[in-house]
Amino acid sequence: MHVVISIPAFNEEATIGKVISDIKYTMENTDYKYKVLVVDDGSTDKTAAIAKKSGAIVFSHPRNYGLAETFRTELQKCLDLKADIIVHTDADGQYRAEDIPKLLHEIRKGYDLVLGDRFTGGIQFMPLIKRCGNRAFSGIISHIIKYKVNDCQTGFRAFTREVAEKVKIISSHSYTQEQIIRAVKQKFKIKEVPVIFLKRKDKSRLISNPFEYAFKAWINILRIYRDYEPLKFFGIIGSIFLGLGLILGVWLFSLYLRFGEVGHYPTIMLAVLLLISGVQISIFGFFADMHKK
Repeated sequence: MHVVISIPAFNEEATIGKVISDIKYTMENTDYKYKVLVVDDGSTDKTAAIAKKSGAIVFSHPRNYGLAETFRTELQKCLDLKADIIVHTDADGQYRAEDIPKLLHEIRKGYDLVLGDRFTGGIQFMPLIKRCGNRAFSGIISHIIKYKVNDCQTGFRAFTREVAEKVKIISSHSYTQEQIIRAVKQKFKIKEVPVIFLKRKDKSRLISNPFEYAFKAWINILRIYRDYEPLKFFGIIGSIFLGLGLILGVWLFSLYLRFGEVGHYPTIMLAVLLLISGVQISIFGFFADMHKK
């Protein structure tokens, strides 16, 4: 079986050489034919040059496109390289190369997508806000797909050529949750295996500001709910509008019964607007659910 180990990289000159070296050392002790692919996402340092010198196939973006677009490039390049199995890992050295055979073993057993579970395997260090965000993501994803996933944010995963061909990533933000959701919905077999997550030696490029990270994380959770559970997403919003409209309506009606008051026209207009908006949003949720991807 031909394996391509794919590594997205952005300004990782300090770690990319060792990551590739560790992968080659590990894979040379297996019976797999393999290649190492580095997709350089517009790095401004020596990442691409070091990756080439270390023996990897390198494809460079002309500028920085982000995680989702880089992952799409990885998939296409891996397919071009005739990969039977694709292993996706990071360039910062936090995932251990020695855990790659554990993922490959499960693929050989018949699984289509194998995820490296950091929470079961062990985490040397992860900022509290990121740990909480990852747990929240995993809970949301598990709820949506009706399948328990401990670590849906893991970047360490292996999957078959068929998954790469059939599971399309359309997100502009990230690939991690979307690949899992679509793979489950397309009835691919998924398994998690425990892996060790090492402490990063330098500053993370994904969490320069923890509050910004938290904001983006929760925005992404809302996007996921909107795209994959539109009936619930718009139903909840519509119910809030309807509830507020009904509360105002009941209050106005009680004033009329107690005092015979018919005024408060701005409040009446607001109550009517809330009720109409609530109904429209709920109906939109029904239509979105009928046409969701």
